[in-house]
Amino acid sequence: MTLISVTDMPLVHLANLHLLASALCSAERGWPVIPLHPGSKRPSGHPERSCPGTGRCADGHRTPEQRATTDPGLIQAAWARTAYNVGIATGPAGLLVVDLDVCKPGEEGAPDGAASLQALCERAGEQLPPTYQVRTPSGGRHLYFTAPPGARLPSSVNRLGPHIDTRAWGGYVVASGSTTPDGAYEVLDDAPVAPLPHWLAPLLIEPPKSAVAPAPLIVPGQTTRRAQVALESEAAVVRDTPEAGGPEGGRNKQLLVSARALGRFVAWGEIPRDVVEEAFQGAGEAAGLPAAECRTTIRSALDWSIRTCRPRDAA
Repeated sequence: MTLISVTDMPLVHLANLHLLASALCSAERGWPVIPLHPGSKRPSGHPERSCPGTGRCADGHRTPEQRATTDPGLIQAAWARTAYNVGIATGPAGLLVVDLDVCKPGEEGAPDGAASLQALCERAGEQLPPTYQVRTPSGGRHLYFTAPPGARLPSSVNRLGPHIDTRAWGGYVVASGSTTPDGAYEVLDDAPVAPLPHWLAPLLIEPPKSAVAPAPLIVPGQTTRRAQVALESEAAVVRDTPEAGGPEGGRNKQLLVSARALGRFVAWGEIPRDVVEEAFQGAGEAAGLPAAECRTTIRSALDWSIRTCRPRDAA
């Protein structure tokens, strides 16, 4: 498939060509793409909470995952007008991407994502196969795997270990060629995408929900299932919040609200505070908030929630 023909060149601004090429290359691999705001990791378009219910959403809100496409015509039309970054809808692409984050300032001595993954492999007595990898602007890595046939794996936050997230259904990754103020996403290893190792898949499959959820067994230092679900849900809301908002800013206000919602689980001992802080820090920065602003908002929200929440038995 020819990505950009000579006759198409005048229709595309030169600054957009490498991003258009990245989007078309992903589509050629069978990976549906979505436009992300220029220089950002946030999807373009509106979130569900502000959906007008018209146009393409006339029959219901269409999420970025639902809007993802491999149609070359649609892709060229979008990237010809705007220098969008490129997002890959991992679920529809049949991918499971392991996101290895680096430690943030103040976390000196803590294991980063690569170290956590290495420890996980050593515990399992397994090794990861060579596969397609992308380096992120922060120095982290995205490891691409094909999802098991017939499996609908969800995205996750820290389920495999500290500073390890996964992107599958309900998530997306930023494709190589995209840039943010921190730098560019670059191919680190152009190896063929390997199947997800058989021993990793069971660690990412959610257990079936029982008809009546029993009270969680609280073990110090461990995370209950309901706290983990709440954290993943609220972090996703923060990542999807647009810039526009009230006087405090829509993104910062949502970060405050979502972090407060998790404070009770910290107070009840159902999830470590550092796990919550780390997840919201990543979500806030992904939404475009400055790192320092995220830390201040998260700390304030958790302090307030822990101080004011009701006892667990009375909730």
